[in-house]
Amino acid sequence: MKRLLATLCVLCAALAGCASLSGLTQKPEVTLAGLDLLELGLFEQRFALRLRVQNPNDVDLPIRGLTFDVELNGQPFAKGLSDQAVVVPRFGEAVLEVKATSNLGGVLRQLREFRKNGRERIDYRMFGRITLDGLGSLPFERKGEIDTPQFDLPRLDVPRRAPAGERT
Repeated sequence: MKRLLATLCVLCAALAGCASLSGLTQKPEVTLAGLDLLELGLFEQRFALRLRVQNPNDVDLPIRGLTFDVELNGQPFAKGLSDQAVVVPRFGEAVLEVKATSNLGGVLRQLREFRKNGRERIDYRMFGRITLDGLGSLPFERKGEIDTPQFDLPRLDVPRRAPAGERT
């Protein structure tokens, strides 16, 4: 009898969870709404990102947090996470302010190559998971192109070493 009661309790809890998710017929759309440089250091850079979350479902989306990665041209660029809670209304949207960290050494070389080769656009991919309050998590992914930033990169000239025995 106790075993049957425990099984029924677990079954009811599972059905309640399914009933909560039943209104989620589509994944939320996550897009990059803004990007600001917060800190520029030698080893790491910090960015403030504004992520727009659009809820195409007929139920509210109670977000508890999220994790994400950003790639440029197939190479890792930045990672971030947030424990910011927000409820995205049904058929509505919300903007989350999150922080991301990157190491730009390789990216600066990429940008220089793009400018040298005349390429004006960079492929990007943003992906991650949105954690929902009591409902598990949902994956998201966004791909696209962005314009190459319009700034001059400093030229890095390395002095040539003279061969052994040669005077300079």
